[in-house]
Amino acid sequence: MELRELTHDLVSIPSHEDETAVGDYLEEWLRRETDAVVHRDAVGNVLARRGGPDSTRLDETNASTDDGTDSGRSLALVGHHDVVSPDETQVTDDGEYVLAERDGRLFGRGAADMKGAVAAAAIAFRDCDLETGDGGADGRTGSTGAGDTASPELWFASFVGEEVGGRGARHAIENGFVPDCAMVGEGSTNYSGPDVTDVAVAHRGRRGSTITARGTAAHASEPEAGENAIYRAGEAIDVVRGLEFPSVEVAGQSMHGSVVATEIEGGSGINVIPAVCTITVDERTVPGVRADLEAVTELPGVEWTVDQDLPPMQCADESFARTVLEAADAAQSGSPEPVTKPHATDAGWLAKAGTACVVCGPAEPGEAHTKNESVSMAVLERCLETYRSAAEEWFAFVELD
Repeated sequence: MELRELTHDLVSIPSHEDETAVGDYLEEWLRRETDAVVHRDAVGNVLARRGGPDSTRLDETNASTDDGTDSGRSLALVGHHDVVSPDETQVTDDGEYVLAERDGRLFGRGAADMKGAVAAAAIAFRDCDLETGDGGADGRTGSTGAGDTASPELWFASFVGEEVGGRGARHAIENGFVPDCAMVGEGSTNYSGPDVTDVAVAHRGRRGSTITARGTAAHASEPEAGENAIYRAGEAIDVVRGLEFPSVEVAGQSMHGSVVATEIEGGSGINVIPAVCTITVDERTVPGVRADLEAVTELPGVEWTVDQDLPPMQCADESFARTVLEAADAAQSGSPEPVTKPHATDAGWLAKAGTACVVCGPAEPGEAHTKNESVSMAVLERCLETYRSAAEEWFAFVELD
């Protein structure tokens, strides 16, 4: 089975410290198996395009979905080929990844997050019929409007650095990769129920920040001579605890954010009034709303800095989301639902740039980043069919002059 073999090959290649080897494999596979224009960018992202502008090459200046030509709309199948560091049981003495298959599941670092989905997306990208249908049968359309003269574009993108803040996705976007729509293959299986691969139409983001409280050092025997930074930090913590968690309505359900202090550090000795105390804050963000963490800066001697801000996502195209949901429904016996996802993904960066995204993939809650990480081969087949048929259906509704 081709999907099984490609998944095995990708998962077997270590990519927690250096994604080069697995990127090489993906690039070579795409060049051999597809008629696409394939590009490896400066940070190691693997990009490929079928349809669109008549070009024989892509580079940092034209690996773009908006290059001045009158192409039809663009759709991307998106994943990432980096992984988190493996457990010691997932690596051989020679540094290779350990793979095992039993009960219809492939076990290994990156099987669920997310090389299995990358394999399914690559095959769907190759097999998708870009000439299917004549568009607009039920009034849905992905048309860019009058003036469209070229065929639509189908993209495959596997990014580096997703696990470290979306480094690859941000680089690609900065160089013009902003497709109109994208299916991102992160996990959405078993969200609404067992053995169902759902379609996530929104997910939370993550903002990590640091609150720094400053005071004046003094000897602890004379506390009135100083200004205790720990006490000021305590006042800041009270503000954080009193913040209202943001919430939005998505797909008929409430999507809640959160704000919590997770680390504190301060003081230099038992007999010293501390001059500095820092607090780390983890905030889970939702589309369009943020907690008012900046309120802590109203306290004397308190600063607030943002260390990382992974954006949330909400699909901006209901028609596209419905197309993917219908394809997912046809690909399985269960009844998938539009759901929300608690984790940030590269879909957040794409959505922030203007891409209508959904998340649909084989990983299940609790599978990613574990020492027993695994993926169901049957669900991978389901995802492959979903990606292929959703892309073909979407292109069927792109109206071109």
